[in-house]
Amino acid sequence: MNHVFHPEAAVEFEESVRFYQTRGRTLGDRFAAQVRKSIQTILKTPERWRIIEDEVRRCRVAIFPYAVLYSIEREFVLIIAIAHDKREPGYWKKRVLSKPEIRLGFSQ
Repeated sequence: MNHVFHPEAAVEFEESVRFYQTRGRTLGDRFAAQVRKSIQTILKTPERWRIIEDEVRRCRVAIFPYAVLYSIEREFVLIIAIAHDKREPGYWKKRVLSKPEIRLGFSQ
């Protein structure tokens, strides 16, 4: 199964990587690797994590205070958010209501 980032989730991921890069020489790379590892685990067993709301599931990222929020679409997994645990709960809900036209094959 493939994955596709919601455009706002892609920006969120990039901004978080940049933030961690400013905190330590390799910290940004370690964060990115852990998020990618979480996504790969999701792709292997997408139904493993429970639904938290409206078909959105949450997989925690190891080591870092983040979670990958996603939905299982017909042909791919849609990454809705790379959410920090302390960010305002539910900020990502508008992304579910207004899913953009997403082409299969666009993944990061």
